[in-house]
Amino acid sequence: MSAASRVPPCSNRANHTPRPRRTRPSRVRRRTALLAAGTAVAALTLSACGSGGTSGGSGNTNFVTGSDGIATVKKGERKPAPDLSGRTLDGKHLDMSAYKGKVVVLNVWGSWCAPCRAETPNLVKVAEATADKGVQFVGINTRDTSPQPALAFEKQYKVPYPSLYDPTGKLLLRFEKGTLNPQAIPSTIVIDREGKIAARALQALSEKKLRAMLDPIVAEK
Repeated sequence: MSAASRVPPCSNRANHTPRPRRTRPSRVRRRTALLAAGTAVAALTLSACGSGGTSGGSGNTNFVTGSDGIATVKKGERKPAPDLSGRTLDGKHLDMSAYKGKVVVLNVWGSWCAPCRAETPNLVKVAEATADKGVQFVGINTRDTSPQPALAFEKQYKVPYPSLYDPTGKLLLRFEKGTLNPQAIPSTIVIDREGKIAARALQALSEKKLRAMLDPIVAEK
C-alpha cells in the first residue's frame, strides 16, 4: 500500500475545526462554588489554626513583637478597637460599650480548632483569677456553621465569659490594617481601659504567656 493510500480522503487538518467540548453543568456549578469559597476565605485573611500576617515592628504599625510571639504597643501609640458588638452564641445582644473602663481580653476561637481546645483551660483560669481586677474576657467564635458545637465546647470547658457568634468573620474584618488585628485562629487581643488595642498573640497561649501579656496592661494607671 502506498503512503498516499493510507491518508483518509478529505483529511485536511489545517481546515479541521474541533467541536467545542461540552462542560457538564454539575462541573460548572462545582467550580463556581469552589471559587466563591476561596474568595470568602481570602477575604477573612485568617489562617485556620495557624499564625499568619505581619509580625510587626515595621512601617507605621507601631507595634513590636517580642521573642515570645506577643506583639505590644506603647500606651501613647495605640489605636482604638473597632465596635465588636453583636449576638452571642446563646442569642443575646452583647454591647462592648458595657465594658468601658475595663481591660478586655478578646479570644478568637472555633470548636473545630485543636489549639483552641488546648488553650481554653488557661483562658478560663486567668479569666476567673482576674475578674475582680477589672478584666473582662470575651470570645469571638468563628467558622462554626451553627452555634451548637460552640455551645457544647463552652459547656465542656466551663467557659464563664460570653462569646460573640461570627461564623463568616465579619466582625474580624472590622479591625483596620496596620493595627494588631487577628490574623489566625486562635488569636488573643488585649484592649486597654481606654478601648485601645494594646497587645496581640497569634498562637495558643499557656497560662504563663497569657499573664505576661495581660498583667502589664492591668497594672497601667
